[in-house]
Amino acid sequence: MSVPITSSPSPDFPGLVAAFDLRGRFVGATADGSGHINDTYALTFEHGGQRSRYVLQRINSFVFRQVPELMENVRRVTEHLRSHPARRPGQRALELIPTRAGGDVYRDAEENWWRVYVFLEGTHTGERVVRADQAHDAAQAFGDFQRLLNDLPGSRLHETIPGFHHTRRRFEALQRAVAADAHGRVAAARDVIDAALARESMVDVFQDLQASGRMPERIAHNDTKLANVMFDDATGVAVCVIDLDTVMPGLAPNDFGEMVRSATNPGTEDSREIAGLEARRPIFEALLEGYLASAGSFLNQTELEYLPFAGRLMTYENGIRFLADFLEGDIYYKISRPGQNLDRARNQLALLASLEAQQADFAAMVRKLARP
Repeated sequence: MSVPITSSPSPDFPGLVAAFDLRGRFVGATADGSGHINDTYALTFEHGGQRSRYVLQRINSFVFRQVPELMENVRRVTEHLRSHPARRPGQRALELIPTRAGGDVYRDAEENWWRVYVFLEGTHTGERVVRADQAHDAAQAFGDFQRLLNDLPGSRLHETIPGFHHTRRRFEALQRAVAADAHGRVAAARDVIDAALARESMVDVFQDLQASGRMPERIAHNDTKLANVMFDDATGVAVCVIDLDTVMPGLAPNDFGEMVRSATNPGTEDSREIAGLEARRPIFEALLEGYLASAGSFLNQTELEYLPFAGRLMTYENGIRFLADFLEGDIYYKISRPGQNLDRARNQLALLASLEAQQADFAAMVRKLARP
C-alpha cells in the first residue's frame, strides 16, 4: 500500500524506549517485519546477564485515523485471549507493554503513535502457503481466534476502518472509477471491467443476510493471511495470531473467505500467468478442516453454508479494489511496475472463475465436514 509516514526514517530509539515501562539496558534496535502499513523494529535489552527483545511499532495514522480507539480494541482483545480458560495448550497471545504514563500507546513530538509488544521468541511466520498442513494449522488458529473472542465482555469493539468489507461500497467505487476514467486506462482494462461488473449479483449477498439476522455480527480479524500467524520453531504448530489492527466487528465467513483467496492461489496475486489458473482444491479442503476444527463449535447453519461463497466474495472484492486503484492511478496499493494493479485484478478474477467452477465440490465438502 502507498501510505505516508509522518516522521523521519530514523526514530529516536532512546526517547521512545524511555516512554515505555521496559526493564534493563537498551542494547539496540533493528528493522523487523515485512508489513506495508506500520513501521516495525525489534528492540534488544539486557537485564541480569540475559537478553530479551520487544517489538516497537509506529502505527500508520493515515490508514488508522482513530489510534486510541484501535489500541483500546487491541488491549481488550489481547487481555481476553491471554486469560481465556479455553485456550489450547501452547497457544499464545500478544502482550502489550504499557507506557510509563500508564497508557497503551505513546504519541511523540511529531504526532506519531507508538506501541510496544513482547517479542514472541521461538516463533516464525511465512508469506505463502506451500503445504496443506500449513493451511490447516493457520485456519485452525484463526478459527480459535474467533472462538475465544466470541465471549468478549463489554461494549462493541470500535470499527478501525469503517465499511472495510462492505462490498457494495467497493463496487460503487469501481463504477465511479470507470465512469471518470481519469487516467485513460479503461480501454486497457475493458476485459476485466466487464467481468467484474457482470458479477454484481454477488455484491449484496452478505449485507442482506446480516440485515435479515441470518448471519450475525461477530468479532473478525479481517486480514487472515499466513503472514499473520506465528508458528512454533520446534513443533511447527500455529501458536499465535498477530496484526490485530483490523480486528473489529465483522462477519466470520469473511475471515475464512480471505484465507481461501490468499491460500488457494497457486501463484502470486500479481502473476501474469493466469491461463489455466486453478484454485488448489487440497488447500481449500485443509483450510476448511482446520477452520471447522475450531470455529465449527459456534458457527450457525447460514455461516457454514456460505463458507465457499465467502472465498469467492473475498476474491471478487479484492479484485475490484485492485481494478479501481489501477483506474484511479495506483494511489492506494504499492506497485513496482506499470500495470501491476491491473495484473492483480486479472489474477483475482481468474482465481474467482476457478472457485466458481469448483463451487459444487466445495459445497459438498462443507456438507460433509460441517456440524452446526
